[in-house]
Amino acid sequence: MTKKKKGKEKDPKEEMSFLEHLEELRWHFIRAFLAIIIVSIVVFIEKDIVFNKIILHPKMPDFWTNRMFTKLSDFLNIDSLRINTHQFQLISINMSGQFMVHIWTSIIGGLIVASPYVIFEFWQFVKPALYEKEKKNSTGAVFYMSGLFLLGVLFGYYLIVPLSINFLGSYSISANVINQINILSYINTVASISLAGGIVFELPVFVFFLSKVGILTPEFMIKYRKHSYVVLLVLSAIITPPDVFSQILVCIPLVVLYEIGIVISRKVEKKNKEELDAM
Repeated sequence: MTKKKKGKEKDPKEEMSFLEHLEELRWHFIRAFLAIIIVSIVVFIEKDIVFNKIILHPKMPDFWTNRMFTKLSDFLNIDSLRINTHQFQLISINMSGQFMVHIWTSIIGGLIVASPYVIFEFWQFVKPALYEKEKKNSTGAVFYMSGLFLLGVLFGYYLIVPLSINFLGSYSISANVINQINILSYINTVASISLAGGIVFELPVFVFFLSKVGILTPEFMIKYRKHSYVVLLVLSAIITPPDVFSQILVCIPLVVLYEIGIVISRKVEKKNKEELDAM
């Protein structure tokens, strides 16, 4: 809800009732939903680019990450670093399978591409409830939230997805069992990993807001740093194939984000103390 600012001219939204707030929120949701639908339609139309150049590309040997791992393998002379050198077959087992995959993929693509605008609409609803100092302190919130989310999606897509595809696509319990992977299962793997990366990369934003309200402190984060590293390693093990190299490769950026979070929390705490002293 909006706060009342003493000594300042009242904002029209400060007089809004609960139902009027709901009406305002409804319109923000409608605009965000329409943005997702519009982008989803564009994604649906550009079927060849979306599937052949983006969705299905990580399993191809010429994908950027796969080529980089091949070069790393040649440099270190470690053949196990070569990933996705052998393609596997994708199948559709339902009559409407490919059509439903097309629709589902378009919606996910629309959500990811339109995410900056969705975050903007959410922020436009929250912003009037903030004091002027809070608005100044949160300048660029939409930019940072959108940037971190998209960066996390790219991190998941370019690093975790190829590693997961290589492990899960080639894993075999017996030579008598051939991997013929359902296209829907493949899409769900790529989408869930990419979206998970986007959410995890929002860690600095969560730290900022939790520190702002006093729930999180830099002392707490430093005290439980080792415990947090273990949690991050477990998280890396969950979202990556069960090999040590992949887990460490994924865990390193998460550790960096955690350390950035400590810096952010320290700055927020210092700012909070300055504001209290000035009162």
